[in-house]
This record gives sequence, C-alpha cells and structure tokens, in this order.
Amino acid sequence: MDDSPRRVGDVMTRAAVAVGRSALFKDIVERMQRWQVSALPVLEGDGRVIGVVSEADLLPKEEFRDSDPDRLTQLRRLSDLAKAGAVSAEELMSTPAVTVHTDATLAEAARIMALRHIKRLPVVNSEGVLEGVVSRGDLLKVFLRTDNELADEVRRDIVDVLFPAPVEPVHVMVTDGVVTLTGRVGDAARIPLAARLVRGVEGVVGVDCRLVAADAA
Repeated sequence: MDDSPRRVGDVMTRAAVAVGRSALFKDIVERMQRWQVSALPVLEGDGRVIGVVSEADLLPKEEFRDSDPDRLTQLRRLSDLAKAGAVSAEELMSTPAVTVHTDATLAEAARIMALRHIKRLPVVNSEGVLEGVVSRGDLLKVFLRTDNELADEVRRDIVDVLFPAPVEPVHVMVTDGVVTLTGRVGDAARIPLAARLVRGVEGVVGVDCRLVAADAA
C-alpha cells in the first residue's frame, strides 16, 4: 500500500496552538514566543477558525508607537493604524481566515502560501473546525523520503504500468532525489508521459529521462 505523503493531513502538525477572540495582545506575543510560531489561529468556542493573528498584525503597534503619521499615510494604512490601537485577538486578527482542508494536496497548500505570502495555514474540517496547522516546513517533509522509497514508487506505479513489456529492462536510479530512467521501450509516445508522472511523485527533486524508442537510431 502506498503510504507516501500526498495530502495536507499527512504532514500537518496536529497539536496546533491557537487563541480565542478575547486573547490579549501580550498573551498573544508570549504564546508566539513560547511555541516559536509566526501566526496563531483565532477560534470561536466550538473550535471554528474565525481569523488568524500573525506577526504582521502585531507590528503596527510598535511601528506607530512614537510617530504621528501624515494624512497620506493614514489614508493608505487605515487598517494598520487601527491595529496599532488594538488590544485583543478579535481586533488584531485578519479575517476571513485563509485555511486549507486536510484532504488538500501538498501542491494546493504550497500554492495558497505562495499567492497569499503566508508561512502557516490552519487546517480545518468541512465545518471549519481546527484540526491542525501546516507550515512551509511541513510541506518540505516530502523531500525527506529516501531514494529507495522513491525508486520503488516510480518503478511500481509508473514504469511497470507504462512499459509492461519493454524491449530491454527500464532501469530506475535515484540519487539525492533525482530520478534517472534508462532503457529502450516500444512505445515512444509514452516517454514524455513517464517523465511528467515521475516529476509529480512527492519528494522527487528532478528527473533525467534517458528512455529511447526501440527503433531509434
């Protein structure tokens, strides 16, 4: 059975640290420091995620501490100015929360993080209740898979399926996450597909496809 990590639920941290909407500024900072996290989900009483407080939400209090912003700055940064005077999670949080479901693919989670410029995502169930948190570091765990694990999956799920009767054995070699395929196959049209499928295997760093058609010169 294939147990390679493919979904957010496979790599997320289940013991998620969170705060309620009434949590105070200092308590939020202390909790971030204690758990070494850059953002905290904000929960309703039933565990439903209603927002996220990040370091970026907290910094305006320090930024505007000893300055009197000019009118242009005020117009451009009304939200930051409001947060500079905030004292609770409800006032500080960014809402609606950007979340992801446990069954989302790792690629989907990575895409959300990149587009929204965030480092951590609350993981919720279908009712929006917190189940964990996934970070950039969690998404990188797939690259800890061993070369042997990757080779076995590529051979079993791709090579043996696409080329059940190769002209000569197709060799799969994996070194530091880079997969090299060599051999002669009867169906040349499947070679680009093989390279694409191998590239999609979780944990693969790169692909060097040297497969050739049996009738190639």
